[in-house]
Amino acid sequence: MRAHEQLLPWPHMSAGLDSTLALRWATLLLGATALWLCWPLWPALVLAAWTASLLRPLMARLERRLKGRRLAAVILTSFVALVGAIPVVLLSVGVFVGTRELAATVASSPTASAALGELASGGNGGDSFAIPRTLDDLVALGRDYGSEAFTLLTNVAGAAAQALLLLVVYFSGTFVFMREGTADWQWIVRHAPLRRTHLERFAAAFEETGRGLLIGVGLTCAAQGGVATIAYFALGVPQAMVLGPLTGIAAVIPVIGSAMIWIPVALGLLLTDHPVKAAILAVLGLGVIGTIDNLLRPVFARVGLLRMPMLALFVSAFGGLMVMGAWGAILGPLIVRLLIEALVLERDDDGKPPAPDAST
Repeated sequence: MRAHEQLLPWPHMSAGLDSTLALRWATLLLGATALWLCWPLWPALVLAAWTASLLRPLMARLERRLKGRRLAAVILTSFVALVGAIPVVLLSVGVFVGTRELAATVASSPTASAALGELASGGNGGDSFAIPRTLDDLVALGRDYGSEAFTLLTNVAGAAAQALLLLVVYFSGTFVFMREGTADWQWIVRHAPLRRTHLERFAAAFEETGRGLLIGVGLTCAAQGGVATIAYFALGVPQAMVLGPLTGIAAVIPVIGSAMIWIPVALGLLLTDHPVKAAILAVLGLGVIGTIDNLLRPVFARVGLLRMPMLALFVSAFGGLMVMGAWGAILGPLIVRLLIEALVLERDDDGKPPAPDAST
């Protein structure tokens, strides 16, 4: 009887362990499914969280001036984000379209010297297009280009719808994160399996990545791209609005940086019988475009310092670009930065008992 009584707790204990294990697997499965469902919208959500973090000081200042009216402060701050995002979106779309056209023109050049010349003198705009003057010309145009035009319009409409959805999620997410971010964070702290100190470190690394990419790296590259655009305009380079931003983006690449763009442009000017312009661009590239990084990066680093080696930033950004497309340039550095933080936490906590959570 005693042996039977001693064995009684074991089935109940086994049932409790099975129930806990099943709950963990169910939570893992549901979490993976939720991540899969929200994956197409993650760029907008990440950018919204970073934007809310950057605008939070402005929101707090407006809230004080509005005598505690938080909703009004959030609305005004969201309007500031909208006004700032519209020109960035329009410029990004223009640069993307122009880059594709320029790349197609350069790729179709028969020789390397001809490709360099296209960079400095602009493309021919593709095949000539004759305006239809008669009904037969119109029918021929529809027969030759109808299917291509339909495919193009379908792709453009689909891309526009997706971009519009991302913009809606971005602005909605920015509004919600600014208004309810504190409450949402407290809910995560209470329910996440990680300790509060670990969550705070990961949250700090997340915000640091956003500030570092958008301010530390972003503004530095924007400054180089702006100076390069002005230089290209002054020298009469037709694709200045495309080559200038590309020069700023190339500044992320270690060692060669912005020279990856302005050197071929200078060679193109030289090959198209503009040696003086080529020399001026070389001087500006070495003395201004290439050195502005060293002057402005420490200034921007005071607000947005990304604690990541430049090589790791380059590899993670372009690796993410190759694996996941354009948005991978953001997710790659974010994942690597969080990995660095996880490794540091693992090293610091190695062999130490978990500290009591102050929130409990």
